[in-house]
Amino acid sequence: MSHHIRNLQTTVLSDNWYVLKKASYELLGKNGEWLAQQREAYDRGNGSVILLYNAEAKNVVLTRQFRLPTYLNGNADSYLIEACAGLLDKDSPEDCIRKETEEETGYRIGTVQKVFEAYMSPGSVTEILYFFVAPYTNDMKVGNGGGLEEETENIEVLELPFAEALTMIRTGEIKDAKTIMLLQYAQINNLLAVE
Repeated sequence: MSHHIRNLQTTVLSDNWYVLKKASYELLGKNGEWLAQQREAYDRGNGSVILLYNAEAKNVVLTRQFRLPTYLNGNADSYLIEACAGLLDKDSPEDCIRKETEEETGYRIGTVQKVFEAYMSPGSVTEILYFFVAPYTNDMKVGNGGGLEEETENIEVLELPFAEALTMIRTGEIKDAKTIMLLQYAQINNLLAVE
């Protein structure tokens, strides 16, 4: 444990879908005094996300699916365009993203390149995401994708020109942070040379 925190006590508030905990603790302030604090943290596990790109065709594969939290926060459309992602469960980040890619997009990929990892909402969610990129070609398509029926996934697979996906960030059609980060990574690192 960190020497900046002491007397940590947690209480489970909900263990329905994922785990919501309330934490009481003392945090060492800059002035050397211990400050009593309370926070809530949502634990949904860690995840992986990937941007599939075709450098020759200058396309990327994204998904579109319903996201209730965005609807509750005023997203009238309630669907988000996202990079393929999933929770690790008991898999490694690499194994997870290969499995999720095939389930969600229908592409069977081999080698994946980890580009970074990041906390997406560290003020309230414990999740860390492992970010990957991987090239794809049409001959890697082994199914329709769309997610698993038993998980009630209803995922639309989108193959878009990279330049269009970048424009969709500017127009607000793409609002998902992990997707924006991967598209910008691809642009900065010139994965799909677009004039």
